Amino acid sequence: MKRIQYHRYGGPETMKLEAFEPRAPETGEIAVKVKFAAINPIDWKVRNGYLKMMTGKKFPRAMGSDFSGIVTAVGAGVTRFRAGDPVFGMAQIRDGGALGEAVVAPETFVARKPDSVSFEDAACLATPGVTAWNGLVDKAALKPGRQVFVNGCTGAVGEVTVQLARMLGATVAGACGAQAMQRARDLGVEPLFDYRTTDLSKIRERFDVVYDTAGTMTVAAGLGLLRPGGVYLDINPTPAKFIRAVFNRRLKAIICSARADILDGLASAAGNGKLRLPIAAIVPLNDAIPLITALETGRRLAGKALVAM
Repeated sequence: MKRIQYHRYGGPETMKLEAFEPRAPETGEIAVKVKFAAINPIDWKVRNGYLKMMTGKKFPRAMGSDFSGIVTAVGAGVTRFRAGDPVFGMAQIRDGGALGEAVVAPETFVARKPDSVSFEDAACLATPGVTAWNGLVDKAALKPGRQVFVNGCTGAVGEVTVQLARMLGATVAGACGAQAMQRARDLGVEPLFDYRTTDLSKIRERFDVVYDTAGTMTVAAGLGLLRPGGVYLDINPTPAKFIRAVFNRRLKAIICSARADILDGLASAAGNGKLRLPIAAIVPLNDAIPLITALETGRRLAGKALVAM
């Protein structure tokens, strides 16, 4: 089988489409024949070595986190899946491998794909959905009637955050580019601000939750938009922010952390037609490296980019 992998940390030039021997799933893991994989910024951040304290020095390393496909085998102790199940989910950061024809993942990082959801749509959900859930549910404990501000409300994480917040009974305001405003309005975002022409720190409204899904706000600006008791969710944490969060309970650093209940919740929402991300491009595995490179170096798409196996 083939997958995209690299033999040292570095830039786009390190990626190669190579043959590999799929390993058997170990205890608590499942093996999946991948149908579609979604491209996420975390894929090149891992390859660039930003998380090498977690991923280590063993090479070659496989790229890719989010996938959909069919279970081909299960490891010892697996109870949630069996061979033949249609699934979607994410690989562990330390393993990767979604950008290939087969992947192994923990069963707790995977959910059964609803029959009403296509494999293409399912492949988009894991990383954006888990990240949104980690913020709104795990950190903010969002309740009905609360007011949420989403910076980057038409990015992948932003769109899931908007949809999840509305499912939880909150009202949502946000910021995005002018070209994406109609999409934001269709999602129910109101009021809406153009981040290019608006100083977000000067917005008069105050919110129970501010989620910077674009990673472009300053902590001061985010905290300044909060009501008393509100929380600012930061998708781009740094060591300094983690330290600051220890002393300021209004600041919550978000790291994408998957669990079975989160993936099952996303599956339920997608199956009920309440959660979906737009797809802007689908390419075959042979053409994936140029697309990853283009996205990494600044190309913008109005939706997710997928790789078909």
